[in-house]
Amino acid sequence: MKIGIVGGTGDIGEGIALRLAPMYDVIVGSRDEARAQAICECSIGTLKTRGATFHSFKGATNQDAVSCADVVILAIPFKNAIATLEGLDCFEDKIVISPVNPMEKRDHFTFVPPVEGSAALMIRSLLPKEARLCSAFNTIAANKWKALDEELSYSVPVCGDDESAKREVMKIVNSVSKLQAFDAGPLAVSSMVEALTPLLLNIARYNKMHDVGIRFM
Repeated sequence: MKIGIVGGTGDIGEGIALRLAPMYDVIVGSRDEARAQAICECSIGTLKTRGATFHSFKGATNQDAVSCADVVILAIPFKNAIATLEGLDCFEDKIVISPVNPMEKRDHFTFVPPVEGSAALMIRSLLPKEARLCSAFNTIAANKWKALDEELSYSVPVCGDDESAKREVMKIVNSVSKLQAFDAGPLAVSSMVEALTPLLLNIARYNKMHDVGIRFM
C-alpha cells in the first residue's frame, strides 16, 4: 500500500512518515519538492541508524503524493486546508485521512469549527464525491510522532461514512506502535473528536503536563 502525506515536511507529517515507513511505501509531499526529498533523506538516515527496515520512502510534490498514493493523509494546518486542497486533484476513489483540527490559541486553546461543523466536514466539501474520507490521528501530540524511542499507547477515534474505508484506516492506525483504533461513528461525529485536541492542550498547559493524549479503557 502506498501512503501519500500532503504537508509531509511539517512536524506531524514527518513524524507520521517515520512511523509508517517500516510498514508501507511512503510518499512525502510538499509545495517544495526539494525540501521533501531532503526530509526523506534525513528520515532514511534516522531509520538506518536505528537499524529499522523500511519500504519505499521518497519526497515529491503534494500533487504527486496524492496522484501516486492509495491512501492520502492531510498533515496540514486547518488555516491552509482550503488553499492546499483547491490546488490538488486526483482524489477520486482514494482513502483520505484528516487529522486536521480547527482551533486557535487565545488566552487558552479554543475549538473554532468552520460553518460545516468540523474540519473533516469542510474537507469533504472540497473533495470529489468519490473520495473516501475519514478522520483519524486528531488527538496525538505532534512531538510524539517523532519521538521514536517512545511507544504511542493512545486510543485513536476514527470517523467516516464509508465503512470499508474506515476499516482500512483502522488497520493503518493499529499498525503504528501501540495505537488502538476505535470506530467513533460517521463523519458527523468528527467535530466531537476535533474538539478534544484544544481540550488536551489546555489540560497539559494548566496542569504542567506534556503531550497529553487519550486512552479508552
